[in-house]
Amino acid sequence: MNLDQLRQGAMLLVPLILSLTVHEFAHAWSASRLGDDTAERMGRLTLNPFAHIDLFGTILLPLLGIPFGWAKPVPIDPSRFRRSVKVSTGTMLTAGAGPLANVALAFVCLLLLALGLRFAPELVGRHSPGAALLSMCVSLNVTLAVFNLIPVPPLDGSRVLEGLLPYRWRPGWERFAAFSPFLLIGVIFLGPRLIAGPSDLLLSLLFRLVNVIA
Repeated sequence: MNLDQLRQGAMLLVPLILSLTVHEFAHAWSASRLGDDTAERMGRLTLNPFAHIDLFGTILLPLLGIPFGWAKPVPIDPSRFRRSVKVSTGTMLTAGAGPLANVALAFVCLLLLALGLRFAPELVGRHSPGAALLSMCVSLNVTLAVFNLIPVPPLDGSRVLEGLLPYRWRPGWERFAAFSPFLLIGVIFLGPRLIAGPSDLLLSLLFRLVNVIA
């Protein structure tokens, strides 16, 4: 690995750590709001990235220039949800909170980029490090949100879909989920192709919005 590749990896590291931290915090926060304090008791209800970092998935992959990663999963105990919360509904809400948080962070970075281009072009010019960092954060968060919504266990999308499925479809879903280790391997290898279309569409719309504001 040469110096340029290491520099690019380090630049990817900052938005990736931020994105994964926000994602995992959202899982912990939503579970806490529903009555499950498991993540809070384990120190995961925090925006401190050190509580969520996985050495390989959060640090080594981006340093190698791979625009993908993961953090330590937040523990959720559906049996601790409030009695007024159905287990299936609570599980769906806590799972969906992670991708939604990434979408929200993408919009925040997008707004900062657009406002910077309009009012402080000397700081966030089109070819500046600031603009590159914010653009990367937008792209990364959209990609993470779309990827995590793929309905294959243990990705968040599987829990969202499971919460929406009619009860009579559960046996079929459980048979499908039994193959999840093999399916997940396929998703990892085919992930870029699976999410390229939706991600590119969302990103093109978002960056058009940047141009309108700027």
